Amino acid sequence: MSSARPEGRPVLRRAAPAIRHYLAGLALLVALGLASLTIGSRTIPPAQILTGLTDFDATNDAHLILWQLRLPRTLLAITAGAALGLAGAIMQAVTRNPLAEPGLLGVNSGAAIAVVLGASAFGLTDMAGYVWFGFLGAGLAGAAVFVLGRAHESGTDPVRLVLAGAGISVLLGAAASLVVLNSGLEVLDLFRNWGSGALEGRGQTVALTMTLTLAAGAALAFLLAPGLNAMALGHDAGRALGVRPGRIWALSCLAVMVLAGSATAAAGPIGFVGLVAPHAARAITGPDNRHVLPLSALFAGAVLLAADIIGRVVATPNEIAAGIVAAVLGGPFFIHVVRRFRLARL
Repeated sequence: MSSARPEGRPVLRRAAPAIRHYLAGLALLVALGLASLTIGSRTIPPAQILTGLTDFDATNDAHLILWQLRLPRTLLAITAGAALGLAGAIMQAVTRNPLAEPGLLGVNSGAAIAVVLGASAFGLTDMAGYVWFGFLGAGLAGAAVFVLGRAHESGTDPVRLVLAGAGISVLLGAAASLVVLNSGLEVLDLFRNWGSGALEGRGQTVALTMTLTLAAGAALAFLLAPGLNAMALGHDAGRALGVRPGRIWALSCLAVMVLAGSATAAAGPIGFVGLVAPHAARAITGPDNRHVLPLSALFAGAVLLAADIIGRVVATPNEIAAGIVAAVLGGPFFIHVVRRFRLARL
Protein backbone atom coordinates (compact mmCIF):
# COMPACT_ATOMS: atom_id res chain seq x y z
CA MET A 1 0.00 0.00 0.00
CA SER A 2 1.30 3.45 -0.79
CA SER A 3 1.46 6.03 1.93
CA ALA A 4 2.15 9.69 2.15
CA ARG A 5 2.97 11.49 5.35
CA PRO A 6 5.12 14.40 6.50
CA GLU A 7 8.68 13.36 7.21
CA GLY A 8 9.63 13.35 10.86
CA ARG A 9 6.13 14.14 12.10
CA PRO A 10 3.66 11.78 13.79
CA VAL A 11 0.32 11.16 12.17
CA LEU A 12 -2.37 12.86 14.27
CA ARG A 13 -6.07 12.08 14.13
CA ARG A 14 -8.15 15.22 14.12
CA ALA A 15 -11.66 15.43 15.36
CA ALA A 16 -14.48 15.74 12.89
CA PRO A 17 -15.06 19.36 11.95
CA ALA A 18 -17.49 21.25 14.12
CA ILE A 19 -20.36 23.06 12.53
CA ARG A 20 -18.31 26.24 12.78
CA HIS A 21 -15.94 24.97 10.09
CA TYR A 22 -18.77 24.52 7.62
CA LEU A 23 -20.23 27.87 8.59
CA ALA A 24 -16.84 29.54 8.18
CA GLY A 25 -16.49 28.01 4.71
CA LEU A 26 -19.97 29.15 3.72
CA ALA A 27 -19.31 32.64 5.09
CA LEU A 28 -16.11 32.88 3.05
CA LEU A 29 -17.98 31.73 -0.05
CA VAL A 30 -20.76 34.29 0.51
CA ALA A 31 -18.24 37.10 1.04
CA LEU A 32 -16.37 36.18 -2.12
CA GLY A 33 -19.65 35.88 -4.00
CA LEU A 34 -20.63 39.41 -2.98
CA ALA A 35 -17.20 40.67 -4.03
CA SER A 36 -17.58 38.89 -7.37
CA LEU A 37 -20.95 40.57 -7.99
CA THR A 38 -19.48 43.96 -7.06
CA ILE A 39 -16.06 43.95 -8.76
CA GLY A 40 -15.59 44.32 -12.50
CA SER A 41 -15.08 46.84 -15.26
CA ARG A 42 -18.03 48.60 -13.67
CA THR A 43 -18.41 48.53 -9.89
CA ILE A 44 -21.91 47.78 -8.63
CA PRO A 45 -22.53 48.89 -5.01
CA PRO A 46 -23.91 46.22 -2.62
CA ALA A 47 -27.12 48.19 -2.10
CA GLN A 48 -27.77 48.15 -5.85
CA ILE A 49 -26.99 44.43 -5.97
CA LEU A 50 -29.63 43.79 -3.31
CA THR A 51 -32.13 45.89 -5.24
CA GLY A 52 -31.32 44.06 -8.45
CA LEU A 53 -31.83 40.68 -6.79
CA THR A 54 -35.12 41.55 -5.10
CA ASP A 55 -36.66 44.09 -7.48
CA PHE A 56 -35.27 43.60 -10.97
CA ASP A 57 -35.64 46.54 -13.35
CA ALA A 58 -35.03 45.69 -17.02
CA THR A 59 -34.34 49.36 -17.80
CA ASN A 60 -31.51 49.53 -15.26
CA ASP A 61 -28.22 48.62 -16.95
CA ALA A 62 -26.63 47.69 -13.61
CA HIS A 63 -29.38 45.13 -13.04
CA LEU A 64 -28.84 43.72 -16.53
CA ILE A 65 -25.09 43.40 -15.91
CA LEU A 66 -25.85 41.67 -12.62
CA TRP A 67 -28.24 39.06 -14.06
CA GLN A 68 -26.71 38.53 -17.49
CA LEU A 69 -23.00 38.60 -16.59
CA ARG A 70 -22.05 38.69 -12.92
CA LEU A 71 -24.47 36.11 -11.47
CA PRO A 72 -23.79 33.42 -14.09
CA ARG A 73 -20.03 34.01 -13.83
CA THR A 74 -20.09 33.79 -10.02
CA LEU A 75 -22.25 30.66 -10.05
CA LEU A 76 -19.98 29.03 -12.65
CA ALA A 77 -16.84 29.76 -10.63
CA ILE A 78 -18.36 28.26 -7.47
CA THR A 79 -19.82 25.16 -9.11
CA ALA A 80 -16.87 24.41 -11.39
CA GLY A 81 -14.47 24.88 -8.49
CA ALA A 82 -16.57 22.65 -6.23
CA ALA A 83 -16.65 19.96 -8.93
CA LEU A 84 -12.86 20.03 -9.30
CA GLY A 85 -12.42 19.92 -5.52
CA LEU A 86 -14.67 16.87 -5.22
CA ALA A 87 -12.95 15.16 -8.14
CA GLY A 88 -9.52 15.79 -6.60
CA ALA A 89 -10.62 14.51 -3.18
CA ILE A 90 -12.02 11.31 -4.72
CA MET A 91 -8.87 10.73 -6.78
CA GLN A 92 -6.59 11.26 -3.79
CA ALA A 93 -8.70 8.89 -1.68
CA VAL A 94 -9.08 6.07 -4.17
CA THR A 95 -5.43 6.13 -5.32
CA ARG A 96 -4.02 6.99 -1.87
CA ASN A 97 -1.85 9.56 -3.60
CA PRO A 98 -1.58 13.14 -2.23
CA LEU A 99 -0.58 14.45 -5.67
CA ALA A 100 -3.66 13.16 -7.47
CA GLU A 101 -5.94 15.77 -9.03
CA PRO A 102 -7.74 16.10 -12.38
CA GLY A 103 -5.14 18.42 -13.91
CA LEU A 104 -2.05 16.43 -12.92
CA LEU A 105 -3.49 13.03 -13.84
CA GLY A 106 -4.55 13.93 -17.36
CA VAL A 107 -8.32 14.08 -16.79
CA ASN A 108 -8.54 17.76 -17.70
CA SER A 109 -6.37 17.25 -20.78
CA GLY A 110 -8.59 14.38 -21.91
CA ALA A 111 -11.69 16.53 -21.58
CA ALA A 112 -9.91 19.38 -23.38
CA ILE A 113 -8.88 17.37 -26.45
CA ALA A 114 -12.37 15.86 -26.66
CA VAL A 115 -14.00 19.31 -26.55
CA VAL A 116 -11.61 20.60 -29.23
CA LEU A 117 -12.35 17.61 -31.45
CA GLY A 118 -16.08 18.14 -30.95
CA ALA A 119 -15.79 21.79 -31.95
CA SER A 120 -13.53 21.09 -34.92
CA ALA A 121 -15.20 17.99 -36.37
CA PHE A 122 -18.85 18.66 -35.55
CA GLY A 123 -19.00 22.45 -35.13
CA LEU A 124 -20.09 22.22 -31.48
CA THR A 125 -19.28 25.61 -29.97
CA ASP A 126 -21.78 25.72 -27.08
CA MET A 127 -21.63 23.73 -23.87
CA ALA A 128 -24.91 21.90 -24.44
CA GLY A 129 -23.21 20.19 -27.38
CA TYR A 130 -19.61 19.69 -26.32
CA VAL A 131 -20.18 18.81 -22.64
CA TRP A 132 -20.73 15.16 -23.65
CA PHE A 133 -17.36 15.15 -25.37
CA GLY A 134 -15.89 16.53 -22.15
CA PHE A 135 -17.36 13.62 -20.17
CA LEU A 136 -16.05 11.06 -22.62
CA GLY A 137 -12.57 12.57 -22.87
CA ALA A 138 -12.21 12.85 -19.10
CA GLY A 139 -13.23 9.23 -18.62
CA LEU A 140 -10.94 7.81 -21.29
CA ALA A 141 -7.92 9.84 -20.18
CA GLY A 142 -8.46 8.97 -16.53
CA ALA A 143 -8.78 5.27 -17.37
CA ALA A 144 -5.59 5.39 -19.43
CA VAL A 145 -3.63 7.06 -16.62
CA PHE A 146 -4.95 4.61 -14.02
CA VAL A 147 -3.98 1.62 -16.20
CA LEU A 148 -0.53 2.98 -17.06
CA GLY A 149 0.09 3.97 -13.44
CA ARG A 150 -1.29 0.65 -12.14
CA ALA A 151 -3.57 2.62 -9.83
CA HIS A 152 -5.94 -0.34 -9.59
CA GLU A 153 -3.33 -2.57 -7.96
CA SER A 154 -2.59 -2.84 -4.27
CA GLY A 155 0.81 -1.36 -3.54
CA THR A 156 0.78 1.08 -6.42
CA ASP A 157 3.66 3.51 -6.75
CA PRO A 158 2.35 7.11 -6.50
CA VAL A 159 5.29 8.42 -8.51
CA ARG A 160 4.39 6.07 -11.38
CA LEU A 161 0.84 7.45 -11.36
CA VAL A 162 2.03 11.08 -11.49
CA LEU A 163 4.49 10.32 -14.31
CA ALA A 164 1.76 8.53 -16.27
CA GLY A 165 -0.51 11.53 -15.80
CA ALA A 166 2.21 13.95 -16.89
CA GLY A 167 2.93 11.91 -20.00
CA ILE A 168 -0.73 11.65 -20.99
CA SER A 169 -1.23 15.38 -20.34
CA VAL A 170 1.69 16.36 -22.58
CA LEU A 171 0.56 14.01 -25.34
CA LEU A 172 -3.07 15.20 -25.27
CA GLY A 173 -2.02 18.85 -24.98
CA ALA A 174 0.11 18.52 -28.12
CA ALA A 175 -2.77 16.79 -29.92
CA ALA A 176 -5.17 19.57 -28.94
CA SER A 177 -2.76 22.21 -30.23
CA LEU A 178 -2.38 20.33 -33.51
CA VAL A 179 -6.17 20.15 -33.97
CA VAL A 180 -6.61 23.85 -33.17
CA LEU A 181 -3.87 24.94 -35.57
CA ASN A 182 -5.54 23.03 -38.39
CA SER A 183 -9.07 24.23 -37.65
CA GLY A 184 -10.99 27.36 -38.54
CA LEU A 185 -10.95 30.70 -36.76
CA GLU A 186 -14.11 29.86 -34.81
CA VAL A 187 -12.43 26.88 -33.14
CA LEU A 188 -9.27 28.92 -32.55
CA ASP A 189 -11.28 31.68 -30.86
CA LEU A 190 -13.13 29.14 -28.71
CA PHE A 191 -9.90 27.49 -27.60
CA ARG A 192 -8.15 30.81 -26.96
CA ASN A 193 -10.73 31.86 -24.37
CA TRP A 194 -11.86 28.50 -23.08
CA GLY A 195 -8.39 26.96 -22.96
CA SER A 196 -7.06 29.61 -20.58
CA GLY A 197 -9.83 29.01 -18.05
CA ALA A 198 -11.60 32.33 -18.60
CA LEU A 199 -15.05 32.45 -16.99
CA GLU A 200 -16.50 35.61 -18.51
CA GLY A 201 -19.27 35.43 -21.06
CA ARG A 202 -20.29 31.83 -20.41
CA GLY A 203 -23.95 32.75 -19.86
CA GLN A 204 -26.81 31.43 -17.78
CA THR A 205 -27.22 28.16 -19.67
CA VAL A 206 -23.65 27.06 -18.97
CA ALA A 207 -23.91 28.00 -15.29
CA LEU A 208 -27.18 26.12 -14.83
CA THR A 209 -25.88 23.06 -16.67
CA MET A 210 -22.79 23.05 -14.47
CA THR A 211 -24.99 23.29 -11.38
CA LEU A 212 -27.03 20.24 -12.41
CA THR A 213 -23.98 18.11 -13.21
CA LEU A 214 -22.37 19.14 -9.92
CA ALA A 215 -25.49 18.02 -8.04
CA ALA A 216 -25.39 14.61 -9.75
CA GLY A 217 -21.65 14.12 -9.24
CA ALA A 218 -21.75 15.33 -5.64
CA ALA A 219 -24.59 12.95 -4.75
CA LEU A 220 -22.55 10.02 -6.08
CA ALA A 221 -19.39 11.25 -4.32
CA PHE A 222 -21.08 11.52 -0.93
CA LEU A 223 -22.54 8.02 -1.30
CA LEU A 224 -19.01 6.74 -1.94
CA ALA A 225 -17.49 8.34 1.18
CA PRO A 226 -17.84 5.32 3.54
CA GLY A 227 -16.42 3.01 0.89
CA LEU A 228 -13.49 5.35 0.28
CA ASN A 229 -12.76 5.31 4.03
CA ALA A 230 -12.65 1.52 3.98
CA MET A 231 -10.49 1.45 0.84
CA ALA A 232 -7.96 3.71 2.58
CA LEU A 233 -7.04 0.71 4.74
CA GLY A 234 -6.10 -1.33 1.67
CA HIS A 235 -7.96 -3.68 -0.65
CA ASP A 236 -7.83 -6.68 1.69
CA ALA A 237 -9.01 -4.71 4.70
CA GLY A 238 -11.72 -3.12 2.58
CA ARG A 239 -13.01 -6.52 1.50
CA ALA A 240 -13.01 -7.65 5.14
CA LEU A 241 -15.24 -4.67 5.93
CA GLY A 242 -17.69 -5.67 3.21
CA VAL A 243 -16.51 -3.25 0.52
CA ARG A 244 -16.16 -4.35 -3.09
CA PRO A 245 -13.02 -2.57 -4.38
CA GLY A 246 -13.94 -3.03 -8.05
CA ARG A 247 -17.31 -1.40 -7.51
CA ILE A 248 -15.78 1.51 -5.57
CA TRP A 249 -13.22 2.01 -8.36
CA ALA A 250 -15.86 1.99 -11.08
CA LEU A 251 -18.20 4.40 -9.29
CA SER A 252 -15.27 6.67 -8.35
CA CYS A 253 -14.21 6.85 -11.99
CA LEU A 254 -17.79 7.67 -12.98
CA ALA A 255 -17.97 10.46 -10.37
CA VAL A 256 -14.63 11.93 -11.49
CA MET A 257 -15.70 11.73 -15.13
CA VAL A 258 -18.93 13.64 -14.43
CA LEU A 259 -17.36 16.22 -12.11
CA ALA A 260 -14.06 16.92 -13.90
CA GLY A 261 -15.54 16.49 -17.37
CA SER A 262 -18.34 18.99 -16.81
CA ALA A 263 -16.07 21.49 -15.03
CA THR A 264 -13.53 21.36 -17.86
CA ALA A 265 -16.21 21.63 -20.53
CA ALA A 266 -17.76 24.63 -18.78
CA ALA A 267 -14.73 26.54 -17.53
CA GLY A 268 -11.73 25.14 -19.39
CA PRO A 269 -8.80 22.98 -18.24
CA ILE A 270 -8.15 24.53 -14.81
CA GLY A 271 -5.38 22.94 -12.77
CA PHE A 272 -4.33 22.78 -9.10
CA VAL A 273 -7.76 23.69 -7.65
CA GLY A 274 -8.48 19.99 -7.16
CA LEU A 275 -5.12 19.55 -5.46
CA VAL A 276 -5.23 22.43 -2.98
CA ALA A 277 -8.77 22.05 -1.62
CA PRO A 278 -8.61 18.42 -0.38
CA HIS A 279 -5.36 19.11 1.47
CA ALA A 280 -6.92 22.13 3.17
CA ALA A 281 -9.95 20.03 4.10
CA ARG A 282 -7.85 17.23 5.58
CA ALA A 283 -5.82 19.77 7.56
CA ILE A 284 -9.08 20.58 9.38
CA THR A 285 -10.93 17.27 9.54
CA GLY A 286 -8.38 14.50 9.15
CA PRO A 287 -8.83 11.59 6.72
CA ASP A 288 -12.59 10.97 7.10
CA ASN A 289 -13.99 11.41 3.59
CA ARG A 290 -17.48 12.05 4.94
CA HIS A 291 -16.15 15.47 5.94
CA VAL A 292 -13.24 15.85 3.48
CA LEU A 293 -15.57 15.75 0.46
CA PRO A 294 -17.99 18.57 1.42
CA LEU A 295 -15.19 20.76 2.77
CA SER A 296 -13.17 20.19 -0.41
CA ALA A 297 -16.14 21.38 -2.45
CA LEU A 298 -16.50 24.51 -0.31
CA PHE A 299 -12.80 25.36 -0.37
CA ALA A 300 -12.35 24.68 -4.09
CA GLY A 301 -15.34 26.87 -4.97
CA ALA A 302 -13.82 29.64 -2.88
CA VAL A 303 -10.36 29.18 -4.47
CA LEU A 304 -11.60 29.40 -8.05
CA LEU A 305 -13.89 32.33 -7.26
CA ALA A 306 -11.01 34.15 -5.55
CA ALA A 307 -8.77 33.45 -8.57
CA ASP A 308 -11.43 34.93 -10.86
CA ILE A 309 -11.74 38.06 -8.69
CA ILE A 310 -7.95 38.50 -8.53
CA GLY A 311 -7.79 38.21 -12.31
CA ARG A 312 -10.22 41.10 -12.67
CA VAL A 313 -8.33 43.34 -10.24
CA VAL A 314 -4.65 42.92 -11.08
CA ALA A 315 -4.97 43.85 -14.77
CA THR A 316 -7.75 46.46 -14.68
CA PRO A 317 -9.35 47.41 -17.07
CA ASN A 318 -8.32 44.12 -18.72
CA GLU A 319 -8.60 40.69 -17.11
CA ILE A 320 -6.43 37.64 -16.49
CA ALA A 321 -8.20 34.30 -16.88
CA ALA A 322 -9.09 32.51 -13.65
CA GLY A 323 -7.28 29.38 -14.86
CA ILE A 324 -4.01 31.30 -15.18
CA VAL A 325 -4.37 32.85 -11.73
CA ALA A 326 -5.21 29.44 -10.24
CA ALA A 327 -2.05 27.97 -11.78
CA VAL A 328 0.08 30.80 -10.38
CA LEU A 329 -1.41 30.29 -6.92
CA GLY A 330 -1.42 26.49 -7.04
CA GLY A 331 2.07 25.93 -8.45
CA PRO A 332 3.93 26.84 -5.22
CA PHE A 333 1.49 24.71 -3.21
CA PHE A 334 2.24 21.72 -5.46
CA ILE A 335 5.97 22.20 -4.84
CA HIS A 336 5.23 22.39 -1.09
CA VAL A 337 3.30 19.10 -1.20
CA VAL A 338 6.10 17.35 -3.12
CA ARG A 339 8.71 18.56 -0.62
CA ARG A 340 6.62 17.93 2.50
CA PHE A 341 5.35 14.43 1.76
CA ARG A 342 7.42 11.29 1.41
CA LEU A 343 5.86 9.01 -1.21
CA ALA A 344 6.70 5.46 -0.36
CA ARG A 345 5.78 2.04 -1.61
CA LEU A 346 5.27 -0.33 1.32
